[in-house]
Amino acid sequence: MYDWENKEIWTNKRDWNNLSSKSLILTFDDGPSSVLVPILDILNKHEVKAMFFWQSRLLHKHRPWKRVLDDGHIIGGHSLRHRDLTKLSQEEQRNDITSNKRHIEQLTGQQMKYFRPPYGQFNEDTLEVLKKLDVTPFLWEVAGLDWEHKESPDHIVHNILNYAENGSVILLHELKQTVTILDELITDLKAEGYSFELPPL
Repeated sequence: MYDWENKEIWTNKRDWNNLSSKSLILTFDDGPSSVLVPILDILNKHEVKAMFFWQSRLLHKHRPWKRVLDDGHIIGGHSLRHRDLTKLSQEEQRNDITSNKRHIEQLTGQQMKYFRPPYGQFNEDTLEVLKKLDVTPFLWEVAGLDWEHKESPDHIVHNILNYAENGSVILLHELKQTVTILDELITDLKAEGYSFELPPL
């Protein structure tokens, strides 16, 4: 059984004592995608570090994964092909997460420390598997809902500005509409006094 009293799950307001005030963690799911380069360009412009949670099925070797690491970002896992893990047996979950971890580590040459379950759905089996793999589940607090706002990307900015607070983990995706608003979003968050941090490796 998983020890729920001592569970280690990154979500909002966890382990922020040593980080600067008004800090956020910016995260991007469902890559590596065709818009990864413009996302990296915008992050580089603002000197912001972020986390990328990648699916194995999208791990094309020609995506600029090396630049992601060279720019100081973190790559985490996001399953093989984005299935709801709670609908799988523990053995199926183990195969899925282990394979995702292996693919990322073979590509990057670095240990995968963090995993975000698709749809944020997990159960005790998921936590057991991750614990045995020494991988930390990484959730979020504030979703930009960028997948819903393809035609009205300004709503992504409003969603985050309205709900972000110190310690928030921000959920975005590698989507065209996210690229459209990312410069504005980071500018507005910085104007409100926020900085951007990463969890420890």
